[in-house]
Amino acid sequence: MRFNRKGVTKIKFLPTIASSSLLPTRAEITAGNDLTQGIHSIDGWSLENQPIETPDMDSTFVPKIDGDDTAADSSLGFYEDNTLDDIETELAKGTTGFMCIFSKGDVASAKGLDVYPVKVASNSKQYSTDNEAAKILVQFVITDRPAFNQTVPSMT
Repeated sequence: MRFNRKGVTKIKFLPTIASSSLLPTRAEITAGNDLTQGIHSIDGWSLENQPIETPDMDSTFVPKIDGDDTAADSSLGFYEDNTLDDIETELAKGTTGFMCIFSKGDVASAKGLDVYPVKVASNSKQYSTDNEAAKILVQFVITDRPAFNQTVPSMT
């Protein structure tokens, strides 16, 4: 069944995940920071491939093979809070952890949990003279191969 990601997908930042398979425990998820409500934009958060051309003398067609994988440049845009500085401190430049995107919600046994090992590359206020809410852009580097489409752990 089709659905709208807004209102369903949850995005949480976890400071630690013990498992080498990048499947967090419920306790690790609970200890994380739910960022969903403050996000106004999301960019990247995917794996890209750099195909390799393999021409030969037998054909004018140039076939390709799959090459190295790399992570897309990834960022989250947040609304700035005029009293709290959670985004500025919890996602300060140099902070490492794990970005968890629950594409079908943080629902036990649901598929669709993507986990990205990350480091915050920058955390910058976005200044504007436009009639809009104050914003912060946080850019991330993905430091290792993400784990995709994992099963969300149970609530117990």
